Amino acid sequence: MTSQKLDDYKEVVGEESISQLYRLAEPLRGRSVVHVNSTRSGGGVAEILDWLIALMIDAGLEASWEVIEGEAPFFTATKKIHNALQGFREDFDKNDVLAYEEVQQKNAKMLREKLEEADFVFIHDPQPAGLLDLCPNRKGTWIWRCHIDASRPHRPVWKFLEPKVEGYDASIFSMPQFARSLGHPQFLIAPSIDPLSEKNMSIPESEVEEVIQRFELDPDRPILTQVSRFDRFKDPVGVIAAYRQLNRHPNPQLVLAGGGAADDPEGAAVLAEVSNAAGDDPDIHILDLPPDAHRTINALQRASNIIIQKSTREGFGLTVTEGMWKAKPVIGGNVGGICLQVHNFHTGFLVNSPEGAAMRIRYLLEHPKIRNRMGGAAHIFVRDNFLLTRHLREYLTLMLTMVSGNSCRVIDL
Repeated sequence: MTSQKLDDYKEVVGEESISQLYRLAEPLRGRSVVHVNSTRSGGGVAEILDWLIALMIDAGLEASWEVIEGEAPFFTATKKIHNALQGFREDFDKNDVLAYEEVQQKNAKMLREKLEEADFVFIHDPQPAGLLDLCPNRKGTWIWRCHIDASRPHRPVWKFLEPKVEGYDASIFSMPQFARSLGHPQFLIAPSIDPLSEKNMSIPESEVEEVIQRFELDPDRPILTQVSRFDRFKDPVGVIAAYRQLNRHPNPQLVLAGGGAADDPEGAAVLAEVSNAAGDDPDIHILDLPPDAHRTINALQRASNIIIQKSTREGFGLTVTEGMWKAKPVIGGNVGGICLQVHNFHTGFLVNSPEGAAMRIRYLLEHPKIRNRMGGAAHIFVRDNFLLTRHLREYLTLMLTMVSGNSCRVIDL
């Protein structure tokens, strides 16, 4: 877990913003807060929890992070739930239900005492959602945090999950469009990045040059980069299709950098599909990076001329935020949380197809002044909207709202 303190961010967001966070946290000082998810590394949820727990502790809360344990059948089942929430038709059968329920029981037995005693419990995504009903003596407030675009779920799977999340005291979604109709207050909190983390902090130019050399990239030719887990919804094969439609002048290079997450059993198969699509093209660089390759990703994004995130489904897209923070224009799929960040002709372009992505890439490569202007606007947009201090402020406000008994149904923090 990160060792950052709130005061470390004064130079980025200003002293008044930090003072406000301490004032907000004062009525919550000493309250116990437990976050539960399904993986310690890999993916945006784990990255957010890494700094969120540390900053909650620094603000005076007794915060902790628990990770549920499960075997392959459980993660196969929860991957189906994840895909189904995003609208993909999944065959969620009795074996999947059994695997899911067995893991809920196992983890409830290990965590029940701590969860039942906590003042606030935040359950992240579907994987641990079933813990609520298995902790009947809970004393605190339980909140389900859904990081997924659940706007048009596959109905049979949603009918399985809905009873498990209906009983929570509140839920959090990233955008109003993602929310489901549930019988409790709902809050809107967009994700954010840590500007001082290894993935986003300023690094020496020499480190960027070293990464360029390590992966045999040509510093004199444009670099196009997509950073994401090897997941079909991130559409890395579609990125390759867009790349192949570009004019060879000025002869850009494509980097597809990512890895897997402990709770995603499909990563290896998708990586194989990407490798097959790339073939033996020496200008397509597929980098299967470990979960802790944060500085490498940082350097790759800084070395790039354009960041791509051509997702076909996306809860938010922290890699979009990361690229924009580094003053790069982003070409993103016209879906989900990417639409909150990428504004056409301002911070990048939204696209719906490989053909559209190729057209926008070509435009930005041919107009470097516009590319630089859009990159600068992207950095400012992230600074004003998607840094961790705003994120923490909204979590604190949510907890204060629940303590005060606010009866509003949907609250945009």
